[in-house]
Amino acid sequence: MRGVLAFALAAAAAPLAHGELRVVDDAGAQITLVAPARRIVSLAPHATELLVAAGAGGLVVGVVDGSNHPAQARALPVIGDARAIDVERIVALHPDLVVTWPYTSPAQVGKLAARGIAVFTTDPRTIDGIAADIERLGTLAGTAPVAAQSARRFRDTLAHATAAAVGRSRIRVFYQIWAEPIYTIGGRHLISQAIVACGGENVFASLVLPAPQVSVEAVIAARPEAIVASTTSSLDADALAALVTRPSRFVNAHFLNPAYLIPLVEVSPAKATAEGTFAALKALIESAGKVVVRCAPSPGLSTPSMV
Repeated sequence: MRGVLAFALAAAAAPLAHGELRVVDDAGAQITLVAPARRIVSLAPHATELLVAAGAGGLVVGVVDGSNHPAQARALPVIGDARAIDVERIVALHPDLVVTWPYTSPAQVGKLAARGIAVFTTDPRTIDGIAADIERLGTLAGTAPVAAQSARRFRDTLAHATAAAVGRSRIRVFYQIWAEPIYTIGGRHLISQAIVACGGENVFASLVLPAPQVSVEAVIAARPEAIVASTTSSLDADALAALVTRPSRFVNAHFLNPAYLIPLVEVSPAKATAEGTFAALKALIESAGKVVVRCAPSPGLSTPSMV
């Protein structure tokens, strides 16, 4: 089985014999470059971080609003946001690769493709899919060795977190992505997978929608032992904690930000790496059972519209 998987990954992201670079992205599209990309535009904050992890951060020439990590991304030209992109400005940057996600306007992305610009869509549906995207982007950027190391570290982190959770009582986690109204994550969401990997249990795992709306009463009834908020402003932790019936083992002071859309969580921008996100979530779950004094909100990343 491992041999089959290795062959499939090699086929999905491998340089061709005559010098072309070819990968299949998360949308099933085949992307072919005649040479490694040298000018890349990122249309999602998490895509910027994937490119950095793949060793291609120095090749990024344009980003969308909210691309705050790594620090150098803040100095790059902003060519749009989660709602719309400036097609002409992107074209003026002369990119040979655009990395997008499914929530950028398909019509606008189509205009870029129509001009002959290669477009890679990142939309991993499993945690390991994050590592696979790092490897594929490394192939397109000609930085495959760096990407392979990053992907290996990511997978090692996942394996260690999963192993550490074996045999432990699972902590009930409520993950909030918006406050008014309250939105959370369903069981099929990538963040829910991360919670499970780190020893937690998503209290709304039975919900099918990726980002369902829930009531305060539903949150209370779910009796979470830990709360994770995806932005510093989305959760008035003291107010919500006060509504929870005591005695409740309630971690009410963790303001954690997404590292990218597919994010897991992070404690601060300095830890917006794969290792940092797993470490933050793992630490939160392990700390449940203790009443945590309110922490100062981290300066964290902006949150794009969640899936």
